[in-house]
Amino acid sequence: MKRETLLQHLGEERHHLGAVTPPIFQTSLFVQPDFDTFRGKLKDPSQSEERFVYSRVGNPNLSIVEKKLAMLEGTESALVFASGMAAISAAILHCVRAGDHIVCIDTAYGPTREFLTNYLPDFGIETTFVAGCDSQEIFDACTEDTKLVYLESPSSILFRAQDFRAVSAFARERGIWTVADNSNATPLFQQPHSLGIDIVVHSATKYLCGHSDVVAGALCARKDVTTAIELREGQWFGGRLAPFDAWLMLRGLRTLKLRVDEAQRQGRLLFDFVKGLGLGEVLYSGDPDHPQVGLISQQQTGHTSLVTLIPTCQEESAVKQFLESLKVFQMGVSWGGFESLAVPVFGKPMDWPDERWMVRFYAGLEDIADLQLDISAAAHHLAPAVTAN
Repeated sequence: MKRETLLQHLGEERHHLGAVTPPIFQTSLFVQPDFDTFRGKLKDPSQSEERFVYSRVGNPNLSIVEKKLAMLEGTESALVFASGMAAISAAILHCVRAGDHIVCIDTAYGPTREFLTNYLPDFGIETTFVAGCDSQEIFDACTEDTKLVYLESPSSILFRAQDFRAVSAFARERGIWTVADNSNATPLFQQPHSLGIDIVVHSATKYLCGHSDVVAGALCARKDVTTAIELREGQWFGGRLAPFDAWLMLRGLRTLKLRVDEAQRQGRLLFDFVKGLGLGEVLYSGDPDHPQVGLISQQQTGHTSLVTLIPTCQEESAVKQFLESLKVFQMGVSWGGFESLAVPVFGKPMDWPDERWMVRFYAGLEDIADLQLDISAAAHHLAPAVTAN
């Protein structure tokens, strides 16, 4: 069957009382029918399909979405967590121990960088950040102590890509783990595991859930990897997803293809429009003139709806007035929901000499004409010659 068909039905072969939608198993624990069953599940809960004992460890609602996510990413197994950072931190901590070294791209998700920079050094784990567009830079940063290379392709503000095949092949020869954040591309447009990546992580809050009403994360990998994480980081850190949130995530996954296809259409139209305004440099993973277009086209089959403007006008007051003049775009972090968002970013990757103002747009499900008019009406704050049509 096609992925789109499996996405609707996989893991739901049994209908409780004929209900086409699974019920919410809003329970903290599961009682057992007999001593031997109870003892067996406690001894090795990973060996049973119906392994449910305590919802901190597993729950039927979680299992349904985990099966679908594993299918989408092309992995043997998946785990869902209470946030993207819960999944990311579990993946990272599974791969490293005290004294180990990590190589990470410097345009990775901000909280991921903060976790690597501000938390892990307290436990003797150091990180080297690299731009990562050139794989050789990643290779050169690895040492005898390197145990993990952390990637995010395309990154979510500058849309920089890393070569999954080259990096994973290099890492595998040296016993180094690879983890990739696939939140931006989604598994419908990119499957890092098929390109050699060990563990794929998601901020499922975004496209996977898709309604801006759930905070969730996901981790996809081989079965032995997810089992180890489930029994260690999953149980001990207590970051697994709640049953109701998993049920909401299931609802989001049912429309994932429809929403991502629309995101691709909206993103390209938004990119073309903003670029045509002449306000500055405009970045988009689907830009036919992207400096890494060859690599991106090899790894991705499509693009979503994040577009970043680096305005020529770098006055903070102008950026502030522009954002506050938007009526349809709302100012907020994240992406992947129904609503269009614009977020100001002031910073720089390591290969820029200075920090710069950027505005990242997320095109939601509103009519593209309204989004275009909204930006056009505010554009004069960044370029006085530009006026609304």
